[in-house]
Amino acid sequence: MSYDEIVVRLRNAFPDAEEVKVVGEGNKIDVTVVSSVFEGLRPVQKQQKIYACLNDMIASGVLHAVSMRTLTPEEWQRTRMFG
Repeated sequence: MSYDEIVVRLRNAFPDAEEVKVVGEGNKIDVTVVSSVFEGLRPVQKQQKIYACLNDMIASGVLHAVSMRTLTPEEWQRTRMFG
């Protein structure tokens, strides 16, 4: 598994994403996706969209833990402005 492969998967699932970032160590990753697809969704619904892209990697054990930030463009802008 490479982190680039995960980025490609996420970019394919969220083609309008302003930001897709994957960092980690071994089989534990941190994912940030900024997409208008998340507008109006509850946090668990946002997470489900990410898990849908990575479920086979999680089920096979390639990925063990996934932490995520799922933001709308507006949330991302506020985060960048106010840290």
